[in-house]
Amino acid sequence: MSLILPGEHVPAQHVNLKLGPGLLQLSSANERSTIISTRAGEVRNTGSRKWWIEGNSRRYVPAPQESVVGAVISRSGENWRVDIGSAHMASLDGLAFEGATKRNRPNLKVGSLLYARVSLAHKDMEPELECFDAQTRKAEGFGELKGGFLVTCSLKMCRLLLDSEHFLFPLLGSRFPLETAVGLNGRVWVNCKDPKQTIAVARCIEAVDPDGGGMEESAVKKFLNTLDV
Repeated sequence: MSLILPGEHVPAQHVNLKLGPGLLQLSSANERSTIISTRAGEVRNTGSRKWWIEGNSRRYVPAPQESVVGAVISRSGENWRVDIGSAHMASLDGLAFEGATKRNRPNLKVGSLLYARVSLAHKDMEPELECFDAQTRKAEGFGELKGGFLVTCSLKMCRLLLDSEHFLFPLLGSRFPLETAVGLNGRVWVNCKDPKQTIAVARCIEAVDPDGGGMEESAVKKFLNTLDV
């Protein structure tokens, strides 16, 4: 664990380096680049390739290539404005879907939920979203989320849920089938056949959230046994 303050140097080096939230790459006159932090928190990396700052921020700050769950709030011409919980509303182009054309595009309504990818993020511009994978140009799970229930949690909890080694979703999936879409903006979409199961998932996420109960696996198992699922 390495704690860092804004403006401090981060020794991030890799041939295919990918910077996440809280890091900024600066270039100097001698063509050397340095990485500095833009927020206080804990330095994290995955195999030295992807680096980011894990903080306890309450507001989501968009970063390119991050997956988010958003809600359509209005339509502006051929685009939609989407609330992703950041300081500015995001923009979603009508053609930013797999196979979309001017004659064939999704018919989104105000209030529709979306699982999207941040394609552009800059502090002085509105973030832009896309509903397809950047490499394959296929939907790959992105798009409108129909039905289900939206759970809000801390940004840290979302990162935990996206970790393949985290216990919660495998534990729940062993008891009943469920669909989930985890956004790095503190929102989790959950869809189960039985409303009781959906409520159980929502309550478990809130209980495990470090900003809530911080419940561990053994306690969650006991908690699930008290629920009628």
